Amino acid sequence: MAETLELPRPLRLMRTVAWNLTESAGIPVAAFALAASLGGRNAGILAGVAALWITALARKLITGSVPGLLTISAIVLTVQSVIAVASGNLWIFLLHFPLANLCLCVLFARTARSSSPLCERLAAEVISLRQPQAHRQHLLRFFQDATKLWALIFLLLAACLGGLLATQTLPAFMLSSTVATVVLICAGTGVSVLWFRFVLRRLGLNIRFAAA
Repeated sequence: MAETLELPRPLRLMRTVAWNLTESAGIPVAAFALAASLGGRNAGILAGVAALWITALARKLITGSVPGLLTISAIVLTVQSVIAVASGNLWIFLLHFPLANLCLCVLFARTARSSSPLCERLAAEVISLRQPQAHRQHLLRFFQDATKLWALIFLLLAACLGGLLATQTLPAFMLSSTVATVVLICAGTGVSVLWFRFVLRRLGLNIRFAAA
């Protein structure tokens, strides 16, 4: 029988994904909305960042580690918030779009050759993927290469958004940057999934849901 990679059962998988998204996006958005309604935009921005870093600190103290998705959100939101609060210039504020993607590029690239590439960490943390130890070295190579791919995607996205920001009007930039982001992220996700399936077939591995 072929060896398998393990995922939680669908309901538990949905809870795991929902909790990770709540930590990385839901909590800061809620803090932003509450503080902004009481003290204005800057107060909301600072509250959102503070909520995210407090969540990360609590995770570190309770579990000893901070999930990769939470780390990414904290870095990106901090860059955005520093620019938003420090600058009253709309063009400078919009620089956070390419800068945030450049930060993501660096974050992925710096872990791509390590024994714990970011894509592997995200697969374990966000969807609780469990892999057989016997094939970890083969899968490690895939996760390292996939991490390099996402570093390249975020670099391309940063360059694309930077070029659009320099050449487009604000309404055109907002529309074209959204389209560019969706297209590149969806393309990267599709390539990653197909590539992962190819690697699993080559290694004779299947995916199954864990027992209840």
